[in-house]
Amino acid sequence: MFQAYYSIEVTSRVRFGLFDFDPATRELRREGVPVRLQAQPRQVLAVLVEHAGEVVTREQLRQAVWGTDTFVDFDRGLNFCIAQIRAALGDSAESPRFVRTIPKQGHQFIAPLGAAEVSATAAASIPPKRSPKRYALAAGLAVVVCALLALMIVMRPRTVNVAVARFDNETGSAELDRFADGLTDAVVAELTADAGARYGIIGNAAILRRPRSQRDLMAIGSSLKANYVVLGQVQRSHSHIRVLAHLIRLPEQTHLWVVRLDRDTADPLETESKVARTIADEFSRRLRASPQAIFR
Repeated sequence: MFQAYYSIEVTSRVRFGLFDFDPATRELRREGVPVRLQAQPRQVLAVLVEHAGEVVTREQLRQAVWGTDTFVDFDRGLNFCIAQIRAALGDSAESPRFVRTIPKQGHQFIAPLGAAEVSATAAASIPPKRSPKRYALAAGLAVVVCALLALMIVMRPRTVNVAVARFDNETGSAELDRFADGLTDAVVAELTADAGARYGIIGNAAILRRPRSQRDLMAIGSSLKANYVVLGQVQRSHSHIRVLAHLIRLPEQTHLWVVRLDRDTADPLETESKVARTIADEFSRRLRASPQAIFR
């Protein structure tokens, strides 16, 4: 089965359907256009592609992606990664075309792989071989430039911090507590991926996990040196859930933007991922739009 699915070495970009994937850089593209995927889902996809056609156990994925020294909610983390991969590939758990879940065992990449074609433009851009002396000089200059850039980044003060408080479950249903927690973590991850070096994201401070009745925005701002705080609510709306996310500027507690989304919870993990991505898109756009007007 291994040979039937995997007929090429996974040392270069591989193709499956409309997608191609580079196991080395872990870049996923659809018809040549990059597809956004977070770091850990990319790692999981790389392992599954490397063992295409085989059932990769959950324990094997834990060892390959998280290792033995990282203490996380592994089951939730892996489920989130698989949901992210399926969302990126337009796949589904019920009728999988790429990733199949084997209950109580693991996951299997089931799409046939082929070598991705290199465009003429890309081939022409490959530089000619350099002589050892010129290569050493170029490598030395590159090291110096990288060191200077790294020093500039380290020395540049980060004056803007965004704190993300735990989303409040206002439905009265205890089973949605985990959804609210997972949504909070997903929003932190998505905002962090968008922020780069422009602003900092704080999501793991104890003060941010306090219930709403004990939450003090002024204390959050002063203790975390936060310029903004994200507050979230999970509510019932007939057979759906409603998620409200607020972007608030501190210390004056001014509302800058509110995102309101109504979603079905048939697939909570996929809902978490999509809602978090929408919230991050809306807030990141505004945080980047006009730093002179917003960052004070």
